[in-house]
Amino acid sequence: MDTTNPALMREKLVVLSAPAVQRTVERLTHQILEPNGAGDRLMLVGIRRGGENLTRRIVAEINKRTGITVAAGFLNINLYRDDAARPDLPDSEINADVSGREVVLVDDVLFTGRTVRAALDALIDRGRPDAIRLCVLADRGIRDLPIQADYVGRFVPTSRAERIVVHLRPVPDESDRIVICERV
Repeated sequence: MDTTNPALMREKLVVLSAPAVQRTVERLTHQILEPNGAGDRLMLVGIRRGGENLTRRIVAEINKRTGITVAAGFLNINLYRDDAARPDLPDSEINADVSGREVVLVDDVLFTGRTVRAALDALIDRGRPDAIRLCVLADRGIRDLPIQADYVGRFVPTSRAERIVVHLRPVPDESDRIVICERV
């Protein structure tokens, strides 16, 4: 059964409500800033689609806390995927050189690790960052590849039959939430 089709899924549990999502974004921002602060070397790159709004939220939070607008971009990983899932996504938007930077890859959910592997390949094709870190809003704890996030908003153990759905707007909104869904 196709668990990617929302019509075949129903909500099982709300993991994070809107206020909890905002607190989680604030905590992730703090974790990203804590080692080195916000400077010219820091760059956030959101993996399209899931990481886009989370990236926007973290960039805004960094700006609110420090007054600095860090470099940010969005990465389309379609050409780098090793599976059949190739959704039609807008092209990558990375307008700054990644070489010599500390890049934080941002995505909404970490599951098998295949999306992150594809993102690493796509990012390395654009230059050689000094470091690449991974920030995710939710970590399902199931992997096909040995990939681990550096910054995790919430660990959400799930089965392969379940799916995590993230509702996240570019700015804080009462509709923000993270939900576990299951097959109908």
